[in-house]
Amino acid sequence: MKVYIESYGCTFNKADGQIIAGNLQENNIDIVDSMEEADVIIVNTCYVKLPTENKVVYRIQKLQEKFPDKKIIIGGCMVEIDPEKLDKVGPNCSWIGPHQLNKATEIVTGTYCGELIRETGFSKESKVGVPKLVDDSLIHIIQICEGCLGACTFCCTRFARGPLNSYPIADIKAEAKKAIENGACEIQLTAQDTAAFGRDSGEKLSDLIKEVANLDGDFRVRVGMMHPKNILNDVDDIIDAMKHPKVYNFIHLPVQSGSDKVLSDMNRGHTIDQYLDIVSKFKNEIPDMTLAVDIIVGYPSENDDDFDLTVRLLENIKPSLIHLSKYQHRKGAISSSLREIPPETMKKRSKFLSEIKSKITEEENRELVGTIQNVLVVEKGSKGGFIAKTNSYIPVIIDDVKLGTFVDVIITEATATYLKSELYEE
Repeated sequence: MKVYIESYGCTFNKADGQIIAGNLQENNIDIVDSMEEADVIIVNTCYVKLPTENKVVYRIQKLQEKFPDKKIIIGGCMVEIDPEKLDKVGPNCSWIGPHQLNKATEIVTGTYCGELIRETGFSKESKVGVPKLVDDSLIHIIQICEGCLGACTFCCTRFARGPLNSYPIADIKAEAKKAIENGACEIQLTAQDTAAFGRDSGEKLSDLIKEVANLDGDFRVRVGMMHPKNILNDVDDIIDAMKHPKVYNFIHLPVQSGSDKVLSDMNRGHTIDQYLDIVSKFKNEIPDMTLAVDIIVGYPSENDDDFDLTVRLLENIKPSLIHLSKYQHRKGAISSSLREIPPETMKKRSKFLSEIKSKITEEENRELVGTIQNVLVVEKGSKGGFIAKTNSYIPVIIDDVKLGTFVDVIITEATATYLKSELYEE
């Protein structure tokens, strides 16, 4: 039997796809690179935003039309968030919920034999140390916990991922060690909220970072998204851990709005002053820290003054990476009962913030032109050359280098999203 797996969305969901593939491979089921040669197709869905929902729904419909004789299984967040819609879109599709990955083989085998199998519901099964089939031996993703402690009014992902479930540091460290021994040069610690790690188990994110970073080998550690409210109690120790030379000087700290009123409406659990204090501490202690932020444009209660506060916040903190999302109702989210702002207002604010974003990020990157950077070469570029990462996790384009190596480059050009470089020779 041959299976094709297609994953959408975040790093965490990509790792779920690797676990599904690993489970199948362990049981002598072939994973193939094309749908045409597959007997079973698995679509590992993302449901965090409306455009992504539309994309996966369209994909499921088209696959059924194009491959009427193939068996299709739907996985990922859509299974738990919107089963009613999924049943209408794919009435003959089996399901594998994000907490049921250890049942992948029996679901695939049963579906292939003509059964309609739908495994859903929550589980405390660990996703660390299980078989994985990775498509990139240089970058290894480790899920350190699943679920979150939040109740953000705009979010539907929490309905799919459930309450916080942290995995033991010892298990995470063991998986990282094995990956490094097998050639990985970048370890990505990922979660819905890495700052929540250990709040249910008594362990600490700062200790986890140190344990992984102190492993033998030439590699870097990337720490995933942190919710500001959950970093407050451990900020000094996390900063200390991230000073380790093997940890990227990179923090993904979503703020969503520059207005305390909107943050309260969103039930974010932190204020702008608290957010600024966290950012200030990181930048003072790690001056070349790359700050990545998330902004939701046009939350239903956002007025012009609130929007202006968001603009001012971005101009103040000058993030190197800004992820913008237009607010849209999501299935089950509390804010979906509110009236959305007028489309013309949304369009105007989004366009303005996009221009601000490009200006800020390009200015930040331009300051690096002419500097010499030690970079880690992590992947081949889609348009030729290679992509490397600076110690601050900024992508750098370079030619004629070897994957998995550290090289010195001189930055020759900057855009809003990446740098261009040449090899530096003294």
